[in-house]
Amino acid sequence: MKRLSPEICIKIRNARKAAKLSQETIAAEVGCKQPALSMFEQGDGTKLNDETVAKLAKKFGISLDAADNSDAVAEDSRPEIAFVVPASGFCPNPHCPTNHAYSVDGRDFRKPDRSAADPVGGKFCAMCGESLVRKCPNCGSPVHEGGFCSICGEPYIVCRS
Repeated sequence: MKRLSPEICIKIRNARKAAKLSQETIAAEVGCKQPALSMFEQGDGTKLNDETVAKLAKKFGISLDAADNSDAVAEDSRPEIAFVVPASGFCPNPHCPTNHAYSVDGRDFRKPDRSAADPVGGKFCAMCGESLVRKCPNCGSPVHEGGFCSICGEPYIVCRS
């Protein structure tokens, strides 16, 4: 299986957006799950199988030939970590103003605003000085936008009553 570069994944995302099609619509059309398509479009070329990627490329007229995509990486020559996104950190302090409160079914949650907590890629929260967290406190996977880990489903910030 050929590992695609993040640039090709992003080309496909941009083509989908230009066609004004939702991820749900395209995922159903090519036979994959919407969350897998989302991760693929964020640059992780390992999230979809070759057949699905070929369907996407054909639909949007994007060439996957090695000659046309010199940034594609052969599986046997890829580094140990195929794709690394430098993640800004979030403040784990539930009372920090960078964490926005919201409730679902009577439960309180916080959504971290990483750009407010970590505007320059530092080690400490720009608002309260707490040490920033760059990995899910529950499973250790890299954090992304949102209040919950997409791998384990746990909230990044625990609100104690």
